[in-house]
Amino acid sequence: MAARIDLTFDCTDANLLAEFWKTALGYVDEPPPAPFKTREEWLAQFDLREDDSADDGAWLCDPDGIGPRLSILKVPERKTAKNRLHLDIRVPGHGSPDERWARMRTESERLMRAGGKVLEEFDGHHILMADPEGNEFCVGAASS
Repeated sequence: MAARIDLTFDCTDANLLAEFWKTALGYVDEPPPAPFKTREEWLAQFDLREDDSADDGAWLCDPDGIGPRLSILKVPERKTAKNRLHLDIRVPGHGSPDERWARMRTESERLMRAGGKVLEEFDGHHILMADPEGNEFCVGAASS
C-alpha cells in the first residue's frame, strides 16, 4: 500500500492562501478531527503560545477524498527563494495542441482573477505561476 501524503504551505496569511487554493483546486475546508466540533476546540488541546490563533492555519481537503490534504500554516519568516517542490495543475489533455494551450491560458486567467500571477509562459507546454504569497506552481495539460 502506498503512503498517503499531505502537503504543507508555510505562509504569512493562512486565510488568503486557503481561499486561493480552494479556488484553484476545488478543495474545501477540512472538518476538525473527531470528536471536536471546531478547529478552535481542536487547537485548545495543544500548548500554543498566547499569540497563536485558529486563523494561523487552514486545513483543506479534496471533497472527493482523492487528492492530498493541504495544511496552510502561518510562519514568522517570509518566502525568500524558489520552491524546491511545486504543484502542477492539469487541464484536460485531449484535442489539438492549440486547444490544450487555450485551456491552459483560460485556467491561468481564472487563477489570476483569484490572486495568482503569471511568472512565465512556455508556449504550448506550460505556464509558470505564483500564488498570492509567491509559491510557484504550473498550469499544464494532462496526458491525453
